[in-house]
Amino acid sequence: MKDYFSISINNLRRRKLRSWLTMVGIFIGIAAVVALISLGQGLQNAIKSEFERLFAITEKFYSIFGLEYSFRLGTRPEKFMGDPKLWDKAEKELKDILEKSGKKFFVLEGDGAFYGPKIDILMKDSLGRDWQMGTLQLDMQIPGRFGLKYSAEDGTEKTPVVIHRVIYGSLERFIGIITESFGGAFPTWLSPVQVKVLPITDKHLEYAKKVTSELKEAGIRVELDDRNERLQGKIRDAQMEKVSYMLILGDREQEAGAVAIRKRSGDDLGSKSVEEFIKLIKKEIEEKVI
Repeated sequence: MKDYFSISINNLRRRKLRSWLTMVGIFIGIAAVVALISLGQGLQNAIKSEFERLFAITEKFYSIFGLEYSFRLGTRPEKFMGDPKLWDKAEKELKDILEKSGKKFFVLEGDGAFYGPKIDILMKDSLGRDWQMGTLQLDMQIPGRFGLKYSAEDGTEKTPVVIHRVIYGSLERFIGIITESFGGAFPTWLSPVQVKVLPITDKHLEYAKKVTSELKEAGIRVELDDRNERLQGKIRDAQMEKVSYMLILGDREQEAGAVAIRKRSGDDLGSKSVEEFIKLIKKEIEEKVI
């Protein structure tokens, strides 16, 4: 994973990487949230419904990136707080919830937190090694120790159960995993540089600047390769940088007000107007095509 990550970082310009990490950080939101379970509907039903909701959030998040994951249930450790019978009941509830989820999971005895059982979210790297990403931890002890109370439907004060949730885990680890998963070839919506504009010669440079400006105004992350290099060299460099689209501009494109579209895979999409290309790429970005 380290080699993939290093290669990808070297291929990305630092200023683009910084804005990219900021974008990803905003997208995935706050890393850790504490959910207090209302016990008005009964402890058993409350835990079940809350974990089902968290599983739905987890599925929605990881499916956006096209990532496969599994669960690991951690049970009562050697040193723990609380009543063993309550632990047994909670572990059974979580196991039942996992079985009904349809996702792959396994039980790791003694791997729970000292305050309650937990469900870890796992992903594999290219070597088949499991990496813990997020975690959903059932806390049956700490709320009481901190004197947490809520008003129940009958007007009495009761102690809640708390779920500590971290959907994606460490940002650095998550970036490493998805970088390796995509081999640095991120989907267009996530790519730091989505388009490279490649004028064939210097006489096409002014038109290339105009096209670049239009793409920027449309919110596309674009760079203009204005180097005095052969076109094949520019294409090769853009492909090495894993840029999603290359727009090649020559005499025909300049006269027609069009762009010749090439994907990083080498597929040629032919010539289209700038407006048509903007519609094409914005649709791909909005739908988060993998």
